[in-house]
Amino acid sequence: MRRPRNLSREERALWDHVTRRDTPLADRPVSGVPTAASPTPASRQAPAPSPAFRVGQSVDHRRDDDLLPGLGERMRGAPLAMDAKAHARMTRGKLRPDARIDLHGMIVSDAHATLMDFVRREHGAGSRLLLVITGKGRISDDLAPMPVRQGVLRHQVPQWLALPPLRALVLQVRPAHLRHGGDGAYYVYLRRPR
Repeated sequence: MRRPRNLSREERALWDHVTRRDTPLADRPVSGVPTAASPTPASRQAPAPSPAFRVGQSVDHRRDDDLLPGLGERMRGAPLAMDAKAHARMTRGKLRPDARIDLHGMIVSDAHATLMDFVRREHGAGSRLLLVITGKGRISDDLAPMPVRQGVLRHQVPQWLALPPLRALVLQVRPAHLRHGGDGAYYVYLRRPR
């Protein structure tokens, strides 16, 4: 049989500190109802009841803070890192891309590797504006149990460009103008090579 280990002086002091701050289970409230022995602090008050809701009633989603804004809205809200005049010309489709790549139809792993090679190669060649075509994606299954975003590559490419090692090469990413593919493509403005 194993003998119990004796606590050190520091361990005993810590244990005493913890037990002084704890409330025994017998004095704790049952299912959120405070007892006379344990008053409920203000931080433990029950949340305010939800407003009544009837089936078929419309809901105002403007105040839903758990819904992410759309991809285009998030990208337009990102801070401007490039020259404002060049950005305005780029978003109006007035700048001609130095190089383009079409990832449309590729599987995710191939598209990621291809994009990495493309951006590194073009940055080394001194290109500034790239056009990355992802396609808009197709609607997969309307009856899926979980909502599925349309266009896997369209949502992945901005994330890949924002992560190392590409983040060090990329200055700005924006949705392309209609003449260059609209929602199915991105402008990638690169930093100057060192």
